[in-house]
This record gives sequence, structure tokens and C-alpha cells, in this order.
Amino acid sequence: MQSRLVTFLDHLNSYRKSKISNRNFLVAVSVLVGIMAGLAASLLKSLTHHIEHFLQNDLHWRYKYYLYFLFPGIGIFFSVLYVRKFIRKGKFETGLTPLLYTISKKSSNVEPHNSYSQIITAALTVGFGGSTGLEAPIVTSGASIGSTLGRYLGLSYREITLLLACGAAAGIAGAFNSPVAGIVFAIEILLPEFTIPAFIPLLLSAATASVVAQLFYKEQLFYLVTQGWEMKALLFYILLAGLIGLYSIYFGKANNLVKGLFYKIKNPYKKVVVGGIALGILVFLFPTLYGEGYLTIKELLTGNHNAVVSNSIFSEYGNFPIVIILFTVVTIFAKSLATLTTLGAGGNGGIFAPSLIIGGLIGFVLAYTINISGFAQVNTANFIVAGMAAALGSIMHAPLTGIFLIAEITGGYILMVPLMITTALAYLINRSVNKYSIYTKPLAEKGELSHYEDKDTTVLNMIKLKYLVQKEGLTLNIDESITEKISDMIAAKQSVFAVLNAESELIGLVFLNDALNVMFNANGKEGNAKISVKKLLHKPEVVLSTETELKEVLRQMDVSGYNNLPVVDEFNRFVGFVAKSQIFNKYRALLARMADYMS
Repeated sequence: MQSRLVTFLDHLNSYRKSKISNRNFLVAVSVLVGIMAGLAASLLKSLTHHIEHFLQNDLHWRYKYYLYFLFPGIGIFFSVLYVRKFIRKGKFETGLTPLLYTISKKSSNVEPHNSYSQIITAALTVGFGGSTGLEAPIVTSGASIGSTLGRYLGLSYREITLLLACGAAAGIAGAFNSPVAGIVFAIEILLPEFTIPAFIPLLLSAATASVVAQLFYKEQLFYLVTQGWEMKALLFYILLAGLIGLYSIYFGKANNLVKGLFYKIKNPYKKVVVGGIALGILVFLFPTLYGEGYLTIKELLTGNHNAVVSNSIFSEYGNFPIVIILFTVVTIFAKSLATLTTLGAGGNGGIFAPSLIIGGLIGFVLAYTINISGFAQVNTANFIVAGMAAALGSIMHAPLTGIFLIAEITGGYILMVPLMITTALAYLINRSVNKYSIYTKPLAEKGELSHYEDKDTTVLNMIKLKYLVQKEGLTLNIDESITEKISDMIAAKQSVFAVLNAESELIGLVFLNDALNVMFNANGKEGNAKISVKKLLHKPEVVLSTETELKEVLRQMDVSGYNNLPVVDEFNRFVGFVAKSQIFNKYRALLARMADYMS
């Protein structure tokens, strides 16, 4: 069956290369990616909300409300159990950081199981009350669809990366019914360099996914009724930006702390127990933390200012403004803790939705406080919307995504100026402290991040050292005689030779110039046949691993002064030599291919 599929794909590729231009073919494939990602987004939302509806409305049991304390932990447990039992051959990771690493270091090869495993685990996590969002899973699922399809069609790295971005954009478009935000997200977060020709496939993929998702899931996320913004509220929007910018810095520090705590727990099921209990307590005290939390924001947008306190143990005090303010402030900090606990315990989800909820609550509490103080009167709904955009833009370092996403899902284009001001200022505050976003910081700390500002690194990261190693060549044995091997050494046209033991392990190097000098000086003298390899053996100054990054290889060459360096595998077995000239040739070829991309 698999061989037939491979044969079919080979014939398909041969046909399309002769009949269809590369650009038109990518456009057609991007539409297919959009359809599949739109279906995936619809499936994820429907499955999650069916689980939520069953647990909250359809499950009629006398003691079911006592289980709300346990539901989040149960969902995380099922998610972890699925991963450990059904994903044996591949690796399962959550969030956008692994996706960025895949683009940078793994030739955009997203494992195919992510197209469905992200949906299953995210639906279990969020459906049972895990305090995260569905956006990161659907982005990864859509990216997996694009990446897998591109590999099956035999496309290049850049073309696969484009389809990966199309799938991610389509996932956002399908999840939020926001095709523009999907495109901006793909450009701002995933694509290291944006080219105008890439815009068309992204546009078609996102638009197609939005249409497909609307066919199967028509529920609108937010409805905003607003009268626009007033100039007198400008200073308050700037204050809102400052508060959210500072909170986004706190969120990054909290993320590192919680991750570190859960990293120390090695047993995955122990993580589930610890995280499940902590999350259960938080959800019991703050019902707003259950699941994505969008329902609370919807209520606040309609003017129900008691929504945060409703259904909590403090609901009877909901008529006191000071209680609403204090409870909302505590909920804001509890939301970040609940989200990070859900992810640290093994649940699947992202910080898209939590960022929106946190920003919306900060905007609400600021506007509500201003209004009840009598100092001024501002539109609470406008501040909620501006807060959502600012939080998303600053935490993710994606201000354009935050602006266009919120404008689309709330219909708040009339608020474009406040959205731009608050998001830009909050982003600048975060950026002044954090050079990298919450997604890219782990990669940057490990030196694994490719970025458009460092084109050399981006291109070099596309090249793997193991494919540049010259494996064919003459090697020497420690017990051999230089006199007997000199003819072979000259004929080999090598300047340096690896000396190996019986297990093919590298024990040293012999240079051709040294061998020729010794042979010349010893010529005609008695005993010249006794010149051994061991006598000319040099301990190598630098030995590379097959996994060494190309940027580090070039640095080692510059430091050592050698243009040819030996490469060994993880068992110290000699693999071959890598030459600086070969690296540069590959680098230039890749640059030329990128210049011709989609031409």
C-alpha cells in the first residue's frame, strides 16, 4: 500500500512539474491545506465544547458538582495517558516553541501525528476545565497538515515551510473566524522572512479555512456593541498599556518559575496529581478559570459587571464594587498561575486564550475603577477589547497579531487607534526587558533560534553538518609505515589524514607536508623504512561531532586556523572531514535557491 502511494506521488510530482508552474501549484496546495485545517479547527472546537456541555449540563448526578474539583486533573490525566500509550514512535510537544524549533532546526518537519494528537489532547485538557486555550494546538495541527503534505509532494524546505505557515494561519482563521489575523500571525511569528509571493498562498489558505470552519461551527466568539472612543480617554489607554506591559513581564517570570518547579518532578503521573490538585483548588475558588474563560469576557462586554464574581463562593458580595475590583485583580494573577500549572502538569493548550482573558480583565478592572471613582467616565467594553489586544501583543511579541485578531473577533475596527496605542506601548515595555518572546526565549538561550535579523544564522541552520562530511578518503593505522603509504597519500590528494585504531576511533592526524619532509630528509639514509605513522601523529586541536552547528564549525575553523576538521559520531568513530570551501559552496547554493524561490 505504501509503495503504491509513493509511486502515485512520484507520478503526480512528475506530471505537475511538467504542466504546472511552481507558484500555481503552491497556490492550489495552499487551498487544500486551508480546507483540511479548517476542518481540524471545527473538529477541535466542537469536540471541546461537547465535552464541556456534557460535564456541565448533560451529566445529571446528585454529586456531580463535587467533581468540578477533580475535572481539570482528570482531563490532564487523560491527555498524558493518551500521549504515553498511543504516541510511541514520535515525540509529542505542546506550545509554539517546538514549532519554531522545527522550522529552525528540523527542516520544518512536523511529525504527522500532530495533525490529530494535538486535537485529542487539547480537547481533553480544555474540555475538562484545563485553564488554557485551543489556539496553540490548532496552530500545530494545521502546521502538521501543511508540513506533511509538503513532504509527501517532495517539495523543498522553503516550500514546506510556506505550507506549514499556511496551515498555521488557517488554524487561527478557522478557530477565530479571523483570516487576516491568521495571515499576520504566520508572518509575524513563524516565517523568518516574508516575501510578497508567499502572501497569496497564505491569503487563500486562511480564507478557505475560515469559510470551511463557518460551515461546521458558526458560533461567534465575541459580540461588541461600541460607540467608538473619545479623545479624553487617551491617557487612560496609555495607563492601561503600562499596566499590561508590566503584567506581561511578570507573566514571563512566572512562566519560568512554574516550568522550573514542574521540571523537577520527573514522574509524569506525579505531575498530573500535583497539577490537578492545585488547578482544582484554583477553579473551585475562581470559576472564571475553568476552561478557556471566554464566557466571562462575553458577559463583561454586555455590561454584566458581576460576571467575575458570579458562581463563586463570594457571589453574595457581588453588589459591592470593592469586592468586584479585588476579586478581579486576584483572578488575573490566578489565571496565569492556572494556565502555567495546566501546561506544566502535562495538559495541552496555549497562552493565546489566557492572554486575551488576562488583558480583558485588566482592561475591565481599570475602566470599572475609573467609573465608580467618579473621576471620569469611560467605555468599559472598549477597555476590555484594548486590553485583550495589548496582552496578546506584548506577551507573544506579536503586536500586529493582537491588533488584527481583536479587531476581527470583536468587530472593533472603530477602535483601531486605541488598539494600536495600547498594544504598541505594552509591547515596547515588555521588549525593553525581554528581547525575546515567551516562545522564542528558550530557543535563544540554547542558541537554536533563527531570525530574520541574522540571515547568516538562518541560512546556516538550514544546513546539516552530517551532509557535508567527506566520507571517502584515505585513513591510516597507527602501526603502519609512512614509507609504505607515502605513494597512496600523494595519490589521495589530501592534505591531512585521520589515524584510526582497530575500532575506527580517531586517535590523531598526520599531515602530508610532515610526511614529505620526513621522507625527504630520510631519503638515502639507513633505516628510513622505520618511519612510522606514530612518529608523525598529531593530537587534533578540534574534533567536531556530527550534530555540531555550522555556525560553530566556522568559528572553530577561524580559531584553529584549519580549513579541514575531523568529524566523529557519538561513539568517537571517525566519519570524515569537513572543508570550509564545501560549507561556503553549500551556503552560496542555498542563497541562490532562496533568491529563486517561487520565481
